[in-house]
Amino acid sequence: MSSPTISPPVAINAFMQLWTEAFSAVMSQIASAPFPMQEGASENMPAAIAEDVQLTVTAAGSVRGEMNLRLPPPTALSLAKIFISDTDAARNEVTTDDRSALEELFRQIAGHVTTAAKPKGLDIQLTVVLGEAPTWPPAASSWICSGAAAPQPAQVEWKLSSALATALVSAWREPDAAPPAPAAAPSSDVKRPEKLELLMDVELDVILRFGGRNILLKEILDLGPGSVVELDRSIQ
Repeated sequence: MSSPTISPPVAINAFMQLWTEAFSAVMSQIASAPFPMQEGASENMPAAIAEDVQLTVTAAGSVRGEMNLRLPPPTALSLAKIFISDTDAARNEVTTDDRSALEELFRQIAGHVTTAAKPKGLDIQLTVVLGEAPTWPPAASSWICSGAAAPQPAQVEWKLSSALATALVSAWREPDAAPPAPAAAPSSDVKRPEKLELLMDVELDVILRFGGRNILLKEILDLGPGSVVELDRSIQ
């Protein structure tokens, strides 16, 4: 029997949705084919065994804590083969090279999550390394699974530590709480007469005085393009 799912709060569900979307995007690019991923129920998932590949994700920045990813051997082997373009159908054991490939694969996925998390108010840095099964009790857990259209089946169990779960709930910002984007300034070369018409009937009394100078008519007649007339005060 696999470990039961611990239902997470909305913010954690949304954070894990970022992982699901990043997982799908990276695998689709590597496999050169759509690789849909979705949340899975724990009832039919494989139980933990010693041969599982365990990855430890450490979060730093505006949220801190640890996350564990467990890959059952069939998933680990399948993902590693896709990542390193191994077409040997007879190979059925996860090697050291496979584990290193999986570490790099999930680093790329974590990079996508980091980028996608910024608009949600999370300035987060994620470090992924090969690890062991966590000794801490999870505050939330569930599964990310491949969809029916994926070229290969994949099942990944995730667990969040209490520290990371609490930080996510505190820092998460829903899209409707984000500050509005500044309005784009209108182009200076675009004429909008319909806007100017709104101002035509507004009466304003305006006097602007920058300075003055008494000047002879003869001097005025001598003025031409580029002439400079000095005033009786400097203009600030």
